[in-house]
Amino acid sequence: QVQLVESGGGLVQAGGSLRLSCAASGRTFSSSAMGWFRQAPGKEREFVAAINRSGGSTYYADSMKGRFTISRDNAKNTMYLQMNSLKPEDTAVYYCAIKYLGGSYYDPRNYDYWGQGTQVTVSS
Repeated sequence: QVQLVESGGGLVQAGGSLRLSCAASGRTFSSSAMGWFRQAPGKEREFVAAINRSGGSTYYADSMKGRFTISRDNAKNTMYLQMNSLKPEDTAVYYCAIKYLGGSYYDPRNYDYWGQGTQVTVSS
């Protein structure tokens, strides 16, 4: 069993920054890939970014490249998402997820456990 807890969401003006954290407990954190997804009201869950077990490889949705940075600290069992130059369209609930097996990083169906989400609201 794995528990994932997101934090760091909030209200920010357009152009601002936020740093999300995802703290993991339970199974070995360093043996799994992880990802961030988001879901806006009335929309499907959307891939944001992912990172492999070591942190050496990262993956981003096109609209986040250059603005968002995913990272992890395996010693702290924590993953991060640094979000810069935020836009109103980035408003959503952001979820972290952990992936133990193969499959695409971009497909939420390949992730095994999810956090409860943290709200990010970007005002114009």
